[in-house]
Amino acid sequence: MDARLPVEQELTRRGGSIPPAPITIKHEESKMDFKPFAKIARLSMEIIVTEKIDGTNASVFIGEDGEFLTGSRTRWITPEKDNYGFSRWAHEHKDELMKLGTGHHFGEWWGQGIQRNYDMTEKVWSLFNVSKWSDDSIRPACCRVVPVLYTGMFDTMMIDWILHALKEQGSIAAKGFMKPEGVVIYHPQGNILFKKTIEKDEMPKSLVK
Repeated sequence: MDARLPVEQELTRRGGSIPPAPITIKHEESKMDFKPFAKIARLSMEIIVTEKIDGTNASVFIGEDGEFLTGSRTRWITPEKDNYGFSRWAHEHKDELMKLGTGHHFGEWWGQGIQRNYDMTEKVWSLFNVSKWSDDSIRPACCRVVPVLYTGMFDTMMIDWILHALKEQGSIAAKGFMKPEGVVIYHPQGNILFKKTIEKDEMPKSLVK
């Protein structure tokens, strides 16, 4: 007796067959964290152009518990293991600098004996965050801020014009100094910084002498 179902018998008679049941494969979820592709910022948005000062990167960190730290671009520094005297200066002005509030505050330590020197007889610390610290009434009196040269829509021709003006008229940060370094361009929507120098801009810093 044929135990097959009528439909199977009919398919066999016609030379066909019933395909096997589909096999379900279970895929285990990966334990690796998924990293989404970052949102792409629009280039043609507002930028802030500031003078690039040729000194050394210096920062102050103030913790929630009042912790006070000083840093260079790559490491924490102390008055004993310093970087051009910034940590010693910062600790001497700690009471004033605490007005910066909690967070990590970055700037350029520049002037006498550092890089271009700028014909100065002292060293100063200029904060980078111009949106927050350009107001003299709220910035600690011992600090400066990097000069803002342009705020407006992204425009490469404008950036080139600013570089030309710096070259012809000299530094804004150090009046009368005729060898300024260049500019920093901050793109807020992309939260990214670019730099452009007056001389040898196409060369990596490691090759510039």
